[in-house]
Amino acid sequence: MDLIKKIKQFFKKGGLNMGMGNSLVNLTDDPRIELPITEVERIQKDIQYFTGDFPDVEYMNSRGKHRKRKFEYLNVVKLASRRIASIVFNSKCDIAINNDESTNDWINQVLEDNNFFNLFEEALEKGAALGGFAMRPYLDGNKIKIAWIRADQFIPLHSNTNNISDAVITSRTQQIEQDTTIYYTLLEFHEWDSHTGDYRITNELYRSNTEREVGKQVSLSTLDVYKDLDEEVILHRLVRPLFVYFKTPGANNISIESPLGTGIVDNSKTIIDTINKVHDQFYWEIVLGQRRIAVDASMLGSSIDEDDEVHPPLFDSDQNVYQGFYSDGNNSIGVKDMTSPIRSTEYKDALNHFIKEFETQIGLSTGTFSYGSDGLKTATEVVSNNSMTYQTRSSYLTMVEKAIDELVVSILELASNRDLNGENVLYSYDLTTLPDVKVHFDDGVFVDKDKQMEEDLKALSAGVLSKQTFLERNYGMSTDDAQKEIDQINNEQPEPPITGDYEQNAGFGKDDDDE
Repeated sequence: MDLIKKIKQFFKKGGLNMGMGNSLVNLTDDPRIELPITEVERIQKDIQYFTGDFPDVEYMNSRGKHRKRKFEYLNVVKLASRRIASIVFNSKCDIAINNDESTNDWINQVLEDNNFFNLFEEALEKGAALGGFAMRPYLDGNKIKIAWIRADQFIPLHSNTNNISDAVITSRTQQIEQDTTIYYTLLEFHEWDSHTGDYRITNELYRSNTEREVGKQVSLSTLDVYKDLDEEVILHRLVRPLFVYFKTPGANNISIESPLGTGIVDNSKTIIDTINKVHDQFYWEIVLGQRRIAVDASMLGSSIDEDDEVHPPLFDSDQNVYQGFYSDGNNSIGVKDMTSPIRSTEYKDALNHFIKEFETQIGLSTGTFSYGSDGLKTATEVVSNNSMTYQTRSSYLTMVEKAIDELVVSILELASNRDLNGENVLYSYDLTTLPDVKVHFDDGVFVDKDKQMEEDLKALSAGVLSKQTFLERNYGMSTDDAQKEIDQINNEQPEPPITGDYEQNAGFGKDDDDE
């Protein structure tokens, strides 16, 4: 079977070298991809807002000449996505596999080796802005690594609103060949065989002379980094795809049939543009509003009197405050302040107004980014005043839990698959029963922990809250760890003293006459 595979790859490689491969201008030109090209273009536009890739401002100066200057934007997209990521997920998150201590330890070791908790928060920041991201576990020797895939690198093959089961993952590299920049794009197709139920991964490499085109298909061996990559891999007995897509909560109202999520940019472009324009104008007004004093031009240069004595300028030559003007000879200009007042109050009020609109549009409480005058608040007040932010966070947490649960399953099926590992699997796990994954998030400022513990202690004393729930909620323990702690507490309890009342109740020391 391996020989037949090698023969097929040999003839395919020969055909590609003869120019018989596919040729693509856009990714969506591939017949396997049904996603509208407008979705790809939308994400590319979102990236421009996230990175602050805005064109220069063109204007006409006082002499009627066209000029350009840098656009001074306020990157509220980066600010908002960073804020959402930090309140949703952080390194204090705890992932546990209930009722399976060995699997729990192994999974957490894999996550720790991949710096998962820090990188997930970073990916979530980009995902909040662009609508989502993907994770792809893969084998690296005897280790499992996690590849982080941006929204623009992940394209579903089918355009529907159900879970994404087939997709293509793109990776672009460039190198200089004969003083020309050549762009290479690796397409990694993940598909299910509808007849056999097998999972097929197909790798294709494309070469282009221009950045905007995918190009012509070439052999994987064209680049050394891909020369050992198989053109096709077929896996059996998988329960889910070997990738996980995180989708931002809410429906995609830009393309209703698309399974991709929408980011904070997509429904807020107008208000973001307004905020940036106000900020840019305010910045330019500050530049133009610097102190200017008009004086007679003769005051700025050296002069020679009738006795041939040289007199230095009247003002410091290092200053740019004074600007010289020529008078008509009849009227002296003198010294005149030409400084224009800066409309700081008007611009600040306008900026705050539009920022509040932006906060509402992306689901954050008013005042998250705008200036406030109410000073420091207690944790309870934060919870009360950030109800909209809390609701948005809850929606994100639902999608985060789903993504982490799917990632754990993908890691386990990758580690236990014999098509990839042979008989020496990395970790043996029977996926006929899916693992019980529990994710505990740190609530941060949304919960007054001292108040919560105080209330929970009262409920525990009243017998309406279990010790296990108390430990899980207040100390972030998993179900197994909480039960171990309870067992240890019970074992450490001293034996109750034997008192007279106890003996009487226990039936000891009875007199025969009492019968």
